[in-house]
Amino acid sequence: MTTAALTAEPRALTTEPRARLADLVAAEWIKLWSLRSTTGTLLLTALAVLGLNVGTAWDQVRYWGEHAPADRADFVADGMALLSAFTGNGATVLMIALGAFGAVAVTGEYGTGLIRTTFVAVPARGSVMAAKALVLAAVTSVFGVLLAAVSFWLTQAQFARYDAAVMLDHPGALRLLLASALLAPVSALAGMAVGALLRHGASAVTATTLLLLVAPVFLSTRRYWTALLGNATPYRAWTTLAERPDVLAHQPYPGTPGGAWLTLACWAAGSVVVTVLAVRRRDQ
Repeated sequence: MTTAALTAEPRALTTEPRARLADLVAAEWIKLWSLRSTTGTLLLTALAVLGLNVGTAWDQVRYWGEHAPADRADFVADGMALLSAFTGNGATVLMIALGAFGAVAVTGEYGTGLIRTTFVAVPARGSVMAAKALVLAAVTSVFGVLLAAVSFWLTQAQFARYDAAVMLDHPGALRLLLASALLAPVSALAGMAVGALLRHGASAVTATTLLLLVAPVFLSTRRYWTALLGNATPYRAWTTLAERPDVLAHQPYPGTPGGAWLTLACWAAGSVVVTVLAVRRRDQ
């Protein structure tokens, strides 16, 4: 045997296999569910959102008998019960909680120093963050779908006693449920992107809230460019998909359903890209 052959063999034995994406996803899954705050956060968020939505429906049916027959008939004919299936207050709480959830999913590792160990074990930082984003998107998507479905069922059960509930085949019902469900992963991924940029828990949570909910308040709907920017935010996109068409028609520059779906998709995809690129040129 030659000297080259003898030196090549030990080198081959010490070469470690590259981490597969499936392994990284499994590791991030364990990390996420090993935190007690994960279950607690999701549970409290669900209770808060359901409480707001169901409470709105209950408040409407509580005085049902006091309304005139003509008003009750118009309420049923217009499908007004759908507005309580997922309210604006519920959407706001969902975005705040899931945005913070996504931010902490990143900043928690920076706070404990675990991120250094992770990057030493897996130098491909972009792959680590992609796996983290994939796990977060999967968990929050399932959470969003379940929350929207349960909210729809509980709220319409309130109106069913008076034959005022709407079904899933009612115009706009499925669109509202899907848009509400997508708020969870979109908010979580946006929070993750902010967390990857700032790497500090309190700052990331605050910045995420400002980005998702406070910024749209200052974007006027009465001027073209501010309305255009406002319609490109997740909350305004959800509002476009949740509102009745006749209400949107009275706005100077209303959003469109197609543009709203595109906005939610771009925020989710853009957040993942920012998360992956944010760790490429950092010291840790």
